[in-house]
Amino acid sequence: MLLKSQYKIDIIVLVIHIDEIMKRIFKGLLYFVLGLLTLIILGLAYLYISSSSDSNKNMAELGPEAPTLLIDSQSYRDLNKNGKLDVYEDTRQPVETRVNDLLNQMNLEEKAGLMFITMTAIGNEGELSETKTITNPFGLPFESNSSLVVKKKMNHVNTLQSPEPKELVKWNNNIQKLAERTRLGIPVTHATDPRHGVPNAPGASIYTPYFSKWCSYPGFAAIGDTVLMREFGDIARQEYLAVGYRLTLSPMADLATEPRWWRINGTFGEDAEMSAKLTKAYILGFQGDSITNQSVECMVKHFAGGGPQENGIDAHFPPGRQAYKGNNFNYHLIPFEKGAFPAKAAQVMPYYGIPVGQTSEDVGFSYNKEIITGMLREKYHFDGIVCTDWGLVTDQDILWMEGKPASAHGVENLTAIERVKKIIDAGCDMFGGEAIPELVVDLVKSGQISEERIDTSVRRILREKFKLGLFDNPYLTEEGISIFDNERFEEKGRESQRRSLVLLKNENNILPLAPTTKVYLFGLNEEESKKYAAATTDLKNADVIILKLNAPYDPKAARYLVEKIFHQGSLEFPQEEKEELLKLIQTKPTITVMNLERPAVFPEINNASKAVIGDFSSQDDIILDLIFGQFKPNGKLPFELPSSMEAVLNQQEDMPHDSKDPLYPFGFGLTYQEKINLNR
Repeated sequence: MLLKSQYKIDIIVLVIHIDEIMKRIFKGLLYFVLGLLTLIILGLAYLYISSSSDSNKNMAELGPEAPTLLIDSQSYRDLNKNGKLDVYEDTRQPVETRVNDLLNQMNLEEKAGLMFITMTAIGNEGELSETKTITNPFGLPFESNSSLVVKKKMNHVNTLQSPEPKELVKWNNNIQKLAERTRLGIPVTHATDPRHGVPNAPGASIYTPYFSKWCSYPGFAAIGDTVLMREFGDIARQEYLAVGYRLTLSPMADLATEPRWWRINGTFGEDAEMSAKLTKAYILGFQGDSITNQSVECMVKHFAGGGPQENGIDAHFPPGRQAYKGNNFNYHLIPFEKGAFPAKAAQVMPYYGIPVGQTSEDVGFSYNKEIITGMLREKYHFDGIVCTDWGLVTDQDILWMEGKPASAHGVENLTAIERVKKIIDAGCDMFGGEAIPELVVDLVKSGQISEERIDTSVRRILREKFKLGLFDNPYLTEEGISIFDNERFEEKGRESQRRSLVLLKNENNILPLAPTTKVYLFGLNEEESKKYAAATTDLKNADVIILKLNAPYDPKAARYLVEKIFHQGSLEFPQEEKEELLKLIQTKPTITVMNLERPAVFPEINNASKAVIGDFSSQDDIILDLIFGQFKPNGKLPFELPSSMEAVLNQQEDMPHDSKDPLYPFGFGLTYQEKINLNR
């Protein structure tokens, strides 16, 4: 009995000890959380206070707004506020004369600032963004508007947000007013990645709900219509102008010869001739036959062809190599030779990668003088702006985490200032995704770069601002946003989505479905199916399954924080996911819709499905209209679909149409054999 009593006492003591330990642990965790919250609050407070202080200092450096000069009943903006009409302020003067006059008035710091473009933020209600912020898809800290424009003398920015049109118009006018109050009043050029697709893919495209919605770029290649392509460019131009975008970081003239590359969704497929035709039409739609105040300039990318990524690893990140195992470098120049250059693209962006073995020095394109000066400038006589891709010089870290290392491929051993010098020596004019004009200033002052060389680039950059009419009137009115109610624009976008869909398989002519067919939707918006009365949420009662899938990728392939947003790696579904999908498909006759942002490998799913549709980011209601016979499919595959990952691994990164026994070849596409009643 004593032993039992002692045992009970020991148990009670142990429970008390455990309870005390748990209380201490809980208390410690509570103190840790409270301490962490305190640090975060203090950090945010410090950020706000320091940002406000910096903003006040920047604003104190500004002069007055530009007065208006009235001469011969004509109004002119006195941008340098000297009370007289300078040549660069005179709209009657030729562009080159205005450029030379302004260039002669600029100091070195202003010239250096002109050579940089980077991302910045927009205030929530269209006000200036004056707090250093990380509210963006990359999680990278963006400098305040005034820090860029006033402190660093920069006047090129691109934005990733999609505020309402009124807010965007307001912000445009606010940042232009900020620029107007600088010493010479040089206006801001606002740039953007593509915004007219249905998907949102930060770093490649930005979903903007009020813009007309079009198919993805491979979808345009599936259509193959240059007239529609130019119509898109013209419509997108008008919508961009309404909210102040004057430079589009597009089109991509790269070729989809390496199916694992994550940026295939921004290309016009793997055929060089098709890409050239669409690239030309695209640029003419945005720019017109010449640059005017109604143009949106194109920065065509990525010279000299960014498609052949070694092992499919995107050159945003190490090792940043492009492979030419098929000795097919020149094939990737065709979209530039026959597309971008005949259309007079205003700007060119080289890619990150090293064109391995193609020049005497294995360095990234923008560091490579043989590519930029020898080929682009001298061979092709391109005298527009050459702007590097984003983040070639400095690492982009997020707090203590490595967000993205500098894409300084082949020159990793150089310091930041040495990298800047090498890029300028190569022949580039602008630095993308960087805000370090002080390094250009240091290079000139130390005699490593001549000011005459800087003037060459500045002259090109100013020329485009004058052509766009930004010096004459960079401001917008809210009346212009009425364009977003344009039904014709919306319908043309939907037309592109319809025409881009590719029918790959139609066993026993299961498609089109009769309107009374009971369908079970998986991966599609059920709201879109309500006009088809037979849609059901009960799989057992369904006659047919409609299964929508996105092309697979491998999240484990990401090595860096920013890389996590990129869809790269394997093209086939993981085994466990594939088995689950096959179980579903085998329960009922299935129509599989595959969104081909990359060339998916799905032979088992294809074989088990009764019908297969290749989708290039069409809206769900349009896909259902096709399935129920409201229109016939006419799209053709813009790239082949490999039959296995083994075939992908055995193909060559620079060669089109070269995987063994593809599941579906380039250019494949069926249509409905029977005559369908479009009104049924």
